[in-house]
This record gives sequence, C-alpha cells and structure tokens, in this order.
Amino acid sequence: MRRDSIFYYLFQKYPTILFELLENPPANAVNYRFDSVAVKEPKFEIDGVFLPPETELPGVVYFCEVQFQKDERLYERLFGELFLYFYRNRERFQDWQAVVIYPTRSTEQREIQPYRSLLNSEQVHRVYLDELGEIEELPLDVSLLVLTTLKQNKAPTAARYLINRCQQELAEPAASRAIMEIITTIISYRFTRLTRVEIEAMLGITFEQTRLYQELNEEATEKGMQRGEANLILRLLSKRFGEVPSQLKSQIEGLSLPQLEALTEMLLDFVSLDDLVVWLQNL
Repeated sequence: MRRDSIFYYLFQKYPTILFELLENPPANAVNYRFDSVAVKEPKFEIDGVFLPPETELPGVVYFCEVQFQKDERLYERLFGELFLYFYRNRERFQDWQAVVIYPTRSTEQREIQPYRSLLNSEQVHRVYLDELGEIEELPLDVSLLVLTTLKQNKAPTAARYLINRCQQELAEPAASRAIMEIITTIISYRFTRLTRVEIEAMLGITFEQTRLYQELNEEATEKGMQRGEANLILRLLSKRFGEVPSQLKSQIEGLSLPQLEALTEMLLDFVSLDDLVVWLQNL
C-alpha cells in the first residue's frame, strides 16, 4: 500500500491533522503549512516539515516522520536530519518539535537507549495509531490516518462508516467529496485486485462520481501514475542511500508502471545502490 503518498496528500491538504494528534498543539496551528524539504551535504530527505507562518518568525518548526516499516536506524536518521536542518535554518525558528507516527508499538525501533532523553522529552511525540481509539470516537480527519492501518476484513466497514459520516458532518459538498476521494483511494490501494464494480459495491458509492476515478483513468492512459511512482521510488532511495546518480534516475524514470511497482516491492531488500544496478540490468 502506498501509504507515503496518502499521508503526504493528507498532511498537505489538512495540515492541522498533525496537531490533532498532540496534547498541546500550538495556538496558531491553523496557520501552519506542510512541506517536504531536502538537506544537502550530506543529502537527507525529511518526510514532512510543518512550517510556522512567515509573518510570525521566529516560530516553532514541527518535523513529522511516518514509519510503517521496521527501521532499526530510524532515530539515528531522524535526529541527524532535523538537527542539521534546524542548524541551517536557525534564524527562522526559535524551537523545534518532532512527531513520529507508527501503526503500532511493535514497529518502533528497538534500541532507543542512546535517544532516551530526547524520546522522553516534551519535544518528541510518538503516536501509535492503533492506540488512538475507535474510529467512531476520533475526529474525521484523524480517522483517515487510522483507516490506513486496519486489516482488510475491517477496512470496508470502517470506510463505509466514514463515507456516511462525512456526508452527515460536512455541509460543503466539495469538502465531503474530497474526503470520499481519500477514503476511496485508501481502499483502492488496499484491494488492488478488485474491479471498479466490486469497489463500488464495497463502499456503496458510484465510483464515477469521485474525481479519483477520472484521475485513475487519466493516469492509466497517460504517464501521471508512472511519474508519481518513479518520484516516490527516487525519494525512498535517496533517504536510504543518499543522492541517486543521474543515470540511475533516468533509468528509473523510463520504467513502465508494472516495472516500477515491482521495483517498489524490492526496495527493502536492497542494501546498496549496487543492488539496484543489478536489478535494472536483469530487466
């Protein structure tokens, strides 16, 4: 499931979601904007940065990391990235906060002793989505985050509930439609083998009524989906191995969509860019 792109879209469209996960959100939370930044020399890719309004500088910058895969060096990378970014932008910010979002506690890095002071401080917030409570009790936008973690036998029922809820709670049709599109996207990623008719029946909606159906058709006939998949792969590679050489970038961008999806599944098995080179040679 392409959770990276879903969370990126959610944070970009509804940046206040992050602050709904915190006990003490900033008073000006509605004025923050979400961004993704790169820190060069060495090359780092930070998942998400929530920037305070430029009219209120220096402000507090919030770093966000969404981690659904086990990574025993996550905190090494996270704190290295955020301290470097904060150092290079010190004049813009007076303080920093970090939020790490896990599906469950079992996904968290096991060796945390070197970072105990930071992890137990008021600056670092660890969120476990399965401990937030029942979807019925959560804010609608936070419920969307939890929906990405549910097992396939529970996801359809939860998705139908959220669709009905957004239709009841959101008076603005455009806002309701936007939430429905996100829910539909999550379910379509979870059930990739289902046909359009089967997903319609599962959710109790007409798929054609959502912009998602049009976008999926357009991306299938054009190259939008290929570009999106290639960009995600390059981003993941750069986070793991540093800057990707231009020749490899060109090769990846030239792959077909099935090849890109196959490469996505192989990424976690790579230990260096040499493995990528071998994989590309064997196509």
